[in-house]
Amino acid sequence: MKFETIVTCAVTGAGDTTGKSPHVPVTPRQIADAAIEAAKAGAAIAHLHVRDPETGQGSRDVALFKEAVDLVRASDTDVVINLTAGMGGDWAPSADDPAMPGPGTDMIGPDARLAHVRECMPEICSLDCGTLNFSDTDSIYISTPPTLRRMAKLVQEWGVKPELEVFELGHIRFAKAMVEEGLIDAPPMFQLCLGIPWGADQTVETMAAMKAQLPDGASWASFGVSRMQMPMAAAAVALGGNVRVGLEDNIYLDRGVLATNGQLVTRAVEIIERMGGRALSPQEARNRLNLRGADT
Repeated sequence: MKFETIVTCAVTGAGDTTGKSPHVPVTPRQIADAAIEAAKAGAAIAHLHVRDPETGQGSRDVALFKEAVDLVRASDTDVVINLTAGMGGDWAPSADDPAMPGPGTDMIGPDARLAHVRECMPEICSLDCGTLNFSDTDSIYISTPPTLRRMAKLVQEWGVKPELEVFELGHIRFAKAMVEEGLIDAPPMFQLCLGIPWGADQTVETMAAMKAQLPDGASWASFGVSRMQMPMAAAAVALGGNVRVGLEDNIYLDRGVLATNGQLVTRAVEIIERMGGRALSPQEARNRLNLRGADT
């Protein structure tokens, strides 16, 4: 089997990692530089969040996204831009009244969740296909069917490809419903997200089970978190999928050795090549995924 693999680098995320590694990019300039570094190392796609430059915390500020995206586009490095659309779904009940929002809640509607996508018009944006307990706290991530259908319809109208992020089998079931309803253009693009508390476990068996539920003709990738990032990358390649690495999901190159995004991409490419495959270029990724800008 010849493995031709699309490598995505998720360069920063929104998690509390900035105090754990100096390599996690924070400012729009740092995030853009990280995307460029990842592309030069062999990533076809850069998955971008932005952070508040003052606090380092995740942000959904449209101006920060625009600045980061413009900096990437102004560079001489080709890379497919994939913007997160996962902000604005955080709910934490108040300790005094569980019916009311407490600290950490950030809930907005579907149009507002896509404001930065409309402004920046990337080739891809993520679409988190369901609600999930995202930690051991009372905080949950809420993404309801009406919200998802509205978001899918909007990005379809704009010509932006949704990356259907699925954290368990029920998410795949709903994503397939949107495909059948005509809200997702062919080929649908799935990201099997493994190891997130409390979604699907990061094992080969889980990945294979989720892959088996995908619709015919779907493009898919998968990732694991922390020390399972590279084992899950290898498993995805072996199962015929694409891979995602990057500091959003794992900050270490080896035990006790902090990584850069470029180093993680380099290692993923080495795994692909040692398995007899190759990493696809950004233009090859566009063609395979039928993105805006694909060769016709």
